[in-house]
Amino acid sequence: MGEMDAEYRANETRYRAALITEDSERRDAGKDLETRSDREYAELVDKFELRQVALFLDEGAKIDGATAEVIAEMRSKNGYRGVPIPYAALSLETRAGETIASGVPAPKMTAPIIDRLFPQSVASIMGGRLISIGQGSEEYPLTASSVTAGWQATETGAVAGPTVYSTAQRTVAPNNTLGIQMKITRKALKQSGDALEQAVRRDMNGAIAQAMDAAVFQGTGASGQPSGLLVGSYGITSTAVAAAATWAAFRSAIVRFLVANAANSPGEVKLLIRPEIFDKMDGSLITNTAVSEWDRMIANIPAGNIAMSSNALAAPTGTPAASTALLTTDIGGVPPFFVGLFGGIDLIRDPFSDAASGGLRLTGLATMDVSAGRAPQLQILTGVQSA
Repeated sequence: MGEMDAEYRANETRYRAALITEDSERRDAGKDLETRSDREYAELVDKFELRQVALFLDEGAKIDGATAEVIAEMRSKNGYRGVPIPYAALSLETRAGETIASGVPAPKMTAPIIDRLFPQSVASIMGGRLISIGQGSEEYPLTASSVTAGWQATETGAVAGPTVYSTAQRTVAPNNTLGIQMKITRKALKQSGDALEQAVRRDMNGAIAQAMDAAVFQGTGASGQPSGLLVGSYGITSTAVAAAATWAAFRSAIVRFLVANAANSPGEVKLLIRPEIFDKMDGSLITNTAVSEWDRMIANIPAGNIAMSSNALAAPTGTPAASTALLTTDIGGVPPFFVGLFGGIDLIRDPFSDAASGGLRLTGLATMDVSAGRAPQLQILTGVQSA
């Protein structure tokens, strides 16, 4: 009986261990199934060959392999006149770990997983969220009310009354289309292989990134451009500095963030300036010290949070020369602004412009829009002098 009891206990232990192992394997398999489709599509995009698209448009060569699968997937979800190209095929970086939360009040539709951002783009450094949108418009409800709290003044007194919970909407819509034109000679098509593909990728990537950065911040809202953050009517606080660029000028703007509970520390603030401002501040030494105004600023704002761009901001004007600066913060995980990309790049061939030389003229169409988030998360400084 004792030997049988010992054997029973050993078998019971093995059985429980097997159940635990099986449960763990089922959970792991479930997680894999939940993300497998996204990962498989990402792996296909990594194998996308832009050269196949160019040869198809030039001489009707057959598109096969992963490139054909990606094109078929994109065509099933959107309409394209030419050959669709995913933004991810242009070596764009991925922002992982960001999704749109469910349960927000009255959205038009739930936004998808955050997709791709252009590498080294000013929009990404400044905390913008880029959304890949299949079709239609996206609306983002943001809390606009201030729910108040109050103490009960007396034993029988009432606490603070209810406050209406309201939201403000920010919408990105497919109203603005950017065009990129490329001319490829017949000789290049015949003698170039991967080098041609990489050159086309770099050209398209650079052109889109440059135009997007300029539009996000300086878009006029006219002539087909979206309304940029520095131009559009978003209710962003604009303060005239009208003085030389110093740490004190930017510190005052950061203090306004702190007072409005839009940031907890200067390290959570992102700053966009012209290169001339860096030159001015780095050359301005504090009296009787070797510390510059720039040293004082990066001691409070991490260097990685500062973007210097001659493309996103207009050149200094006036006497003395002055430019505009932008400060943002994404406290609470809410981005200061949104950039919507609709579908993919629609690549269309022009068979007539270069027909005499046998060249290939391609036009890439990219539809995008920009909208600010909460106005208290952005601040504009004008008249920041660099001379």
